[in-house]
Amino acid sequence: MPKALRPLGGIPMLVHAVRALAASRIVDIVVVAAPEDSAEMVAAMLAEQSFQAEVVVVTGGDTRQDSVARALLTLPDDVDVVLVHDAARPLVPVEVVTAVAAAVRAGNDAVVPGLPVVDTIKRVDASSDVECTVDRAPLRAIQTPQGFRRQVLQHAHASADPGDGSATDDAGLVERLGLRVHVVPGHEEAFKVTRPFDVVMAEAVLARRRAAGAI
Repeated sequence: MPKALRPLGGIPMLVHAVRALAASRIVDIVVVAAPEDSAEMVAAMLAEQSFQAEVVVVTGGDTRQDSVARALLTLPDDVDVVLVHDAARPLVPVEVVTAVAAAVRAGNDAVVPGLPVVDTIKRVDASSDVECTVDRAPLRAIQTPQGFRRQVLQHAHASADPGDGSATDDAGLVERLGLRVHVVPGHEEAFKVTRPFDVVMAEAVLARRRAAGAI
């Protein structure tokens, strides 16, 4: 099954991710870009849930970039701030969602949450020999949701080469326009669930939240 539909605590990751976004009072609508062969199933699954925001499902494209572009076309005209989030980060705390959106409202064209890099980073050559040790002080590991003024994000997608997949996030497309991307503090619980160990960590976070009465 699609990774976003794999269960965490008996609930699909996608549902957790939508809940995290919808829990922020600043979010009015959540647009989910789903694979073409599962869009109807995803729409039916989400329709069974109760969210604090309107939820719409659209058919995504072959790439992340194409899926985001299609989702943008679905937004109502009066939406001027857009958050782009990965379903693979299902446990992002609501305060991160709100902080990103608020930073865009404060005048930033693009905003990303990030954490300081704690590991030692080394650059290696084609032979896997170390070239140098990189100064980690200015480095940040970037998370989602990433926030944008709608016009800026639309312009970034319209200017991007559909066949160029070198930009791994939407902020990268904005950077290519020469615009500044602002970083706000991320959160350790906004990690990406991609490996079996990540699932174990996510289940532990959910268990702690349930014990604390947070969910």
